Amino acid sequence: MNESAVVFTNAREPREAAKEIADGIARSLPGNPPDALILFASPTYDQPALLRAVNELCRPKLLVGASSAGEFTREKQGTGLACALALRSSEIEFSAAVGRKLSEDTGAAAREMSKAFKGLTESRFAYRAALVMTDALAGHANELVDALTVATSARYQFFGGGAGDDAQFRRTHVFIGTEAISDAAVALEILSHKPIGIGVGHGWTPASGPMRVTEVDGKRVVSLNGTPAAEAFERYAVETGQTFDKAAAIPFFLHNILGIDTGSGHRLRVPLAVNEDGSVLCASELPPGAIVRIMRTDANSAVEAASRATAAALARLEGNRPQVALFFDCVATRLRMGESFGFELKAVADNLGEANFVGCNTHGQIARAEGQFGGFHNCTAVVCVLPE
Repeated sequence: MNESAVVFTNAREPREAAKEIADGIARSLPGNPPDALILFASPTYDQPALLRAVNELCRPKLLVGASSAGEFTREKQGTGLACALALRSSEIEFSAAVGRKLSEDTGAAAREMSKAFKGLTESRFAYRAALVMTDALAGHANELVDALTVATSARYQFFGGGAGDDAQFRRTHVFIGTEAISDAAVALEILSHKPIGIGVGHGWTPASGPMRVTEVDGKRVVSLNGTPAAEAFERYAVETGQTFDKAAAIPFFLHNILGIDTGSGHRLRVPLAVNEDGSVLCASELPPGAIVRIMRTDANSAVEAASRATAAALARLEGNRPQVALFFDCVATRLRMGESFGFELKAVADNLGEANFVGCNTHGQIARAEGQFGGFHNCTAVVCVLPE
């Protein structure tokens, strides 16, 4: 049997917040401590203190999670909150893993994580997945997903995202046990006798012609079609009658992002700022030589994408009823949509029926699952549904 409890708190003091989380879990999931606890917490918390208190009061066997950029459950949405999912099961086995020094050697970090995965040697479970939360500010997030896929011989589905700091892009943390650490990634391995459903979707469509990434430097796009990257956005703004202020470009970039042509869709990247040399800083790396387009969307498209992602995740349960879901979408989506982001959460809830969900806005999203376009994304809805 699979059991779950979803809780949230807006208490500001770490121990008070932990007590509210523990009391909520005790009411919804009485008895033995959770097998696993997934925690998303605003960067406004003293996160080490919060983790110590949550571990002491909730006594989970495992705890993983991350700092966030907006937190939500079916009942609550906002910023400056902490929310958690407690899991207990006789049919699912969990393990926690951490990979450190991402920026130095991403492959080594992935191999370090995979060593803790029991499913590589355990054959009792037909379905293998892992929640992965990474410090996206350390970079190499897409490389991490690729390296995890290789390290696990492509036997796992992955979902999750980049830890957040309310779109300040200064310092983020991932959680394991009582540690809040940067330049690292954590994973919660999920081994199940029943299918685990993962769905992915975004509502962005191409709005410009194709452009080749002719020079990149990490997250900095230096040139597109051989000219400074900012010039492409300037031309597009003129063509579409939009205002593009290079000194304060975020309002424009929230509605005009880049899509990497994968041959079967577009993987999204959010521009953040224009540098003095005309290069454009993005939230995630773009591969050199890639074909990209400027993309457009609207609030209705984002809501429809979240609905499609949830429906796709449910379909992959192969007839099993949903117990609980995890939902991730980009902080840029929340900032662009404002109060309308609530309609996206309602679309997830409506598709889930009676099943609850928990999640957060992230600095990028992770998804690698059968039948889905995989890797590290921006502005993309990612849903994982666990079965009853």
